[in-house]
Amino acid sequence: MRILFLTLGILVAITAIGTRAEAQNYPWCAIYGGGSAGGGRNCGFTTFEQCMATISGIGGTCQQNTTYQGPASASSSSTNYQQRKNWQQKW
Repeated sequence: MRILFLTLGILVAITAIGTRAEAQNYPWCAIYGGGSAGGGRNCGFTTFEQCMATISGIGGTCQQNTTYQGPASASSSSTNYQQRKNWQQKW
């Protein structure tokens, strides 16, 4: 019985050590106002509407996450604009 618990404990420890913690990386952040007690920041929202629904009634603001990096395959609107601009200059 002791060997079973020891084996189980080692297995759980190995699993816990191998799991990395990663920060949330979403496009919208809720900034909570805490007054003199401080505040908080939660960058776990995919839409502005989700962020606004979260802070409604408790106060705060929503801001775009300045550290957000979207999926690599998605092209940005500025890149699309630049491509259209380059195309127009060729003609």
